[in-house]
Amino acid sequence: MTERRTPLYDFHLRSARDLVKGGGDYVFPTSYTSPVEEHLNVRRHVGAQDLSTMGEVDVKGPGAERLVRRLLVNEVADMEPGQLRYSTMCNEEGGIVDDVTVYKFDDEHFMVVTSSGPRLKTYRWISDHAAGASAYVTDVTAAVALPVVQGPRSREFLETVVEGADLDALRFFRFAPGCIGEVELLISRSGYTGELGYELYTPADQASVLWEHLLKRGREFNLKPYGVAAMQSLRIEKALPLYGPDIDERHTPFHAGLGRWIRFDKRDFVGREALLRARYRGLDERWVGLTLESEAPASSGDAVYAVADEATFREIVETGAEAGAYEDRLKPAEHRIGRVTSSAVGPSVGETLAMAYVETAHSWPGNSLIVETAGRFVPARIAHTPFFDPENARVRAEPPEERRPEAPARRDGARPNVPARHSPNGNT
Repeated sequence: MTERRTPLYDFHLRSARDLVKGGGDYVFPTSYTSPVEEHLNVRRHVGAQDLSTMGEVDVKGPGAERLVRRLLVNEVADMEPGQLRYSTMCNEEGGIVDDVTVYKFDDEHFMVVTSSGPRLKTYRWISDHAAGASAYVTDVTAAVALPVVQGPRSREFLETVVEGADLDALRFFRFAPGCIGEVELLISRSGYTGELGYELYTPADQASVLWEHLLKRGREFNLKPYGVAAMQSLRIEKALPLYGPDIDERHTPFHAGLGRWIRFDKRDFVGREALLRARYRGLDERWVGLTLESEAPASSGDAVYAVADEATFREIVETGAEAGAYEDRLKPAEHRIGRVTSSAVGPSVGETLAMAYVETAHSWPGNSLIVETAGRFVPARIAHTPFFDPENARVRAEPPEERRPEAPARRDGARPNVPARHSPNGNT
């Protein structure tokens, strides 16, 4: 079986508690110390993660914008150079091929950043549709490493090492070239944690030197590396989907709550007619957030049931592994109404969380449900998402007012309002 390694594999092998194979057959570090400590350090200070498993697809040529516009459900024609945007790509039936971020360099040059798991499939999808489109598609993943720096002190830290880029002026979901030492890179204000953060697109052959430099210079800011376990709890607290467990070609963007990034005012994009039909028909299930009355998270695929009855009296179990414990308070209905896709303990919110697809009739916030996990029936309740920082204030945090760049005035003399951006990856 194929085993792919990022340019920072040697560091992970030396420093991580263990390594696991994940999306795209890449080897991932689960954690370096404690996943809870790493999670809280990102929320309180600053953390660094290796996301070089993501795919980068370079799209150039006179037809580049036309090709990207046809493949993404979101609009790209109104993007400015130096801007990035989140979108899904759908097949002809409206199913999600991948959720991606597109970077615009100019009208004839874009970069599509793919999820880790479907990276090769997504590249082939873009490449196949490029035939006859006057656009040239290249998979540059092997040449690019992606260290990310996330957390409320990330800007403060990077300002001590970055040259050639004004981080105070770099707005949310914008990118700019810069240097750290002698390494030239692209600095993108984006991330997958729900925190102020930056993604550093780096030449792969210089990634190890850059990574060690970041860890060394970041000590005074309490910068520490974090692994995939902390990443999972961080992104689940923000209800950010992961391709594979949460979204796939069996589901449309509407099912996963991503419908607001579909631009039906575009006359032509792949999957448009199917998505119009799906919007007209309505949904049979929705992706929702759950809080669990359990100290342990559920597993992907665990069944979700409606509540059939609530016991007014519970007997104590007398035999077996559960001896001495009370019987379950809630009784599940016979009909299974959904399944868990992702779950984790949320250290920032102090609850055990899960994301699940649930039949639409049962998907309203506050509804009590039951999750069958590890042979037990666990009470659950549908919650509003995201669980953490629902206003998304942290990801849009501005520099201190005395350092804030002057906003350009409108013709009427007023300052423009910055619209709130609500996105699974903090994307517009």
